Amino acid sequence: MNRLEESIAAWPVAGLPATLADRTRRVYDRMAAVYPVSTLLFHSRAHRCALEASGMSDGMRVLEVATGSGEMFRRLVRANRGGATIGVDLSPNMAARTQRTARRKYPSARTHCQAVDARHMPFRSESFDAIFCCYLLELLSTEDISTTLGEFRRILKDRGRLALVLIGQNTALFNAVYRVAGKVAPAFWGRQVEHRVPALVKTVPFQIVDDRTVRQTFYPSRVLVMRK
Repeated sequence: MNRLEESIAAWPVAGLPATLADRTRRVYDRMAAVYPVSTLLFHSRAHRCALEASGMSDGMRVLEVATGSGEMFRRLVRANRGGATIGVDLSPNMAARTQRTARRKYPSARTHCQAVDARHMPFRSESFDAIFCCYLLELLSTEDISTTLGEFRRILKDRGRLALVLIGQNTALFNAVYRVAGKVAPAFWGRQVEHRVPALVKTVPFQIVDDRTVRQTFYPSRVLVMRK
């Protein structure tokens, strides 16, 4: 085990507070086996867009925060075979599933995944050339979004890029359905934050360099790329 793996493995995930984040971890642990279906149906086009817009190149140190079922993580590994690709997720089952699949498909690639709370990440400052984060901020409070964005800035190298994928808010019917789903199962669905995030990222601060909207099936997404 290398130094990076040792530092991640030592992180006290079991000590997280019993908040919405803790309930979210339990929900996504249970959903780990079936979550890839929703990713392929609703998220894969936005993942492709984020990778294209990010300007990431092979040989970088890349981090994905909130790997979920690992669809985006595998894209990153495939595009970064000469670099190091690290993944973290609040759910231990999601992180383990992502790790197993990536190592099976790309056994020679430098990869590692571990359960980590995005609000407090165990990485040195300026550790990564690029960070990707898809559909996580919807599950966080406004205060925790600011904390997480601050962590992204801390561990990102100067001139490094952060790619965020958010659930879109540009379709009235989808918005109405999502509000109901969020009230029924807040630990799984969270709530839409797309309209608030651009203002928050500027206070961190990040500079937004690309802004795109994507739709897959009926599911809207917004891709924001920013530079430190």
